[in-house]
Amino acid sequence: MTRHPAVLAGPWLPTGCHSRLARAVLGLFGWTVDVPGLPGEQGVILVYPHTSNWDFVIGVLAKWALGLQLRFWGKDSLFKVPLLGQWARWIGGVAVDRSSPHGLVGDTVRQMREAAGRGERFWLAAAPEGTRSLATGWRTGAYQVAVQAGVPVGLCYFDFQQRVVCLTRFVTLTGDVDADFAAFAEYLGPRVGKRPALASPIRPRT
Repeated sequence: MTRHPAVLAGPWLPTGCHSRLARAVLGLFGWTVDVPGLPGEQGVILVYPHTSNWDFVIGVLAKWALGLQLRFWGKDSLFKVPLLGQWARWIGGVAVDRSSPHGLVGDTVRQMREAAGRGERFWLAAAPEGTRSLATGWRTGAYQVAVQAGVPVGLCYFDFQQRVVCLTRFVTLTGDVDADFAAFAEYLGPRVGKRPALASPIRPRT
């Protein structure tokens, strides 16, 4: 019998200190944010679809509007640029060290476990398409972080048709890639990005 990811229910932990200014800016352009909270102190958020540079702008505003403390992966070259690198770290950026002997996934799992040991929050947000262009599927690094760390996954979408940033679905993974990705596709597949034709299929990239 095929297992399916279990959908988590509340009560939710508060996201953090809200920014009325960021929420007002989003509202000025007709956007709303639907995020009731988080199911724990550690986890992974998969964001879909990612088809435009506007996704980053809206994502950062939504993060500030909710007071979410999020980490995200970035190319290490980005963090070496004066001021830009400092700003990227300030908003939660984590430099990707591709030379690490443990690999990106292993390093992130370690960081997440160390944060848990210190009683600190560590949520990794990732756009698993890895590109704004049409790709053959998703990169699986963030998924593997969640599997190996044993943390919940939040399924977040930016729907440009409804103008909503929504993060209300959290699941515990089965570790069965086909079953987990089928659940991702069922929930996230209908969402409409800025450029719908560039939304990549929700399946592991081959």
